[in-house]
Amino acid sequence: MTEAAARTEVPTGARPQPRRGRGRASAGTGRLAALLVSPTLLVLAVVVLYPTLMALKESLYGAKGLDPATGFISETEPFVGLGNYAQIFGESGARFWNAFWNTTFFTVVTVGLETVIGVAMALIMHKAFKGRALVRAGILVPWAVPTAISGLLWRWIFNSDGVANALLGQQILWTTEGVHAQVAVIVAEVWKTAPFIGLLVLAGLQVIPTEVYEAARMDGARAVRRFWHITLPLVKPALLVAVLFRCMDALRMFDLPYLLVGAQKHSVETLSMLAQNEASNVRFGPASAYAVILFLYVFLIALAFVRLLGADLVGGGGGRRRRRTEVTA
Repeated sequence: MTEAAARTEVPTGARPQPRRGRGRASAGTGRLAALLVSPTLLVLAVVVLYPTLMALKESLYGAKGLDPATGFISETEPFVGLGNYAQIFGESGARFWNAFWNTTFFTVVTVGLETVIGVAMALIMHKAFKGRALVRAGILVPWAVPTAISGLLWRWIFNSDGVANALLGQQILWTTEGVHAQVAVIVAEVWKTAPFIGLLVLAGLQVIPTEVYEAARMDGARAVRRFWHITLPLVKPALLVAVLFRCMDALRMFDLPYLLVGAQKHSVETLSMLAQNEASNVRFGPASAYAVILFLYVFLIALAFVRLLGADLVGGGGGRRRRRTEVTA
């Protein structure tokens, strides 16, 4: 009996019909997933979406001025449309671009240094030696210190008669204008947040099987070669997540330079400081416009980061390729 004849003898009603069952299971799973995710989406809508929409709306209004009819200050803010944005890129363009480049500079430098130092911290904390728990606690202490306290601490260190000048043997005005102020902000920021990257990388190191390193040692691979060809590729997803979080956080930098150096300092003024300065002077429309521009900047950086490195972030690139190969086969 041939295979075709055998198939014809199977009753029609006895044939399995998995598609309907799969469709019902998929619909039920989708409803359950939507139900479980709905509280998180609600919180995000209240915490993120609503303030963003309100800031966008407020950016279309100008500051309160004199009412020509009464001679008193108007109780309502005039609608100016895109006037605040035009002023930012027009009359206030020099200050805006200075803050923009300061924000970008601090992000690139601090995140780069934090990545190198954080990976080194993770490698140290991952080693098995006596007193490792004490070393881990000491490395993670700066991350636990609030940023306001950290800013005041480093302000005392960088004071004219502080520890930094005593160690260098020079009288440097760290908390004034210039490159010295930028160096002070970078040092304080790296000290504060490098342990964060170290902690995430340490979590990635602890899931790497020891058999991989043992096989590499048996093949004669040295420590540097094991790091470049084993440790770094396997810890890459955790490292990329840490770098992404730090980039988004550094782009919103405000409190550390504000406390360490001060407000309206040309060399360290960031976009967040610029928005706060406008809001403190009761110019909520321009402040909201600065906030919206900063939001778009952070969003575009995060989107580009995920688009370029999305497969590595979720660790599913290889599985996706395998599924495509199986379907093609």
